[in-house]
Amino acid sequence: MTFGFASSAATSITATANSASRLARLLEPAEWAAAGIPLLRNPREVVSGLHARHRPAPATAVVAVLDHEERLAASASFSRRSTPVDGWEFRNALLAHLRRVIPHDLRRRTPVRTAILLYCREGDERWTEEDGAWMWGLRDACTLHGLRCGAYITLTGGGWQVLGEGRGGRRPNSTSAPGCLADAGLESDPVPLRTAGGAVDALRRTAAR
Repeated sequence: MTFGFASSAATSITATANSASRLARLLEPAEWAAAGIPLLRNPREVVSGLHARHRPAPATAVVAVLDHEERLAASASFSRRSTPVDGWEFRNALLAHLRRVIPHDLRRRTPVRTAILLYCREGDERWTEEDGAWMWGLRDACTLHGLRCGAYITLTGGGWQVLGEGRGGRRPNSTSAPGCLADAGLESDPVPLRTAGGAVDALRRTAAR
């Protein structure tokens, strides 16, 4: 009986510690707004372009890298697995996909390219703990890849929303048909654009190097 009680207590303590760690790896809206995230000049064009290119369904993340003129240099999309909300897991997934589509900029003193994240999910535009974990993951992945951390955008049935900025729109949304890339307005870099993944790709547990 003593051994059984001790085991149960240890399991409870471990579970509580893991839960606390996950909660520490997320950013509240106020923290995100105070982080000095650069504003997108035309968020509607960016969202429409990524929506047309990747056609995200709910639980799909689209990470994109923009140059200093807000032209698309690379992008990747993948589906989130049904795992506990954890910024560390999200960071590793984002970093793994960034490494596949674009070289790092760690040798630069100041980042010149910006990574943004569009996440398609259920629910409304209000912030959730899942959003906070994606924000934490994006910020950390950008640091490890030598990029500037850019906007975090949610795409729901009600439209799109740039969290922390208050800018958004009704279209595109998670149920709208994707537009034509030529009409989306999101310009690509003169060099060949590298795009990877799709809504069918699973989020893999990739440890950051």
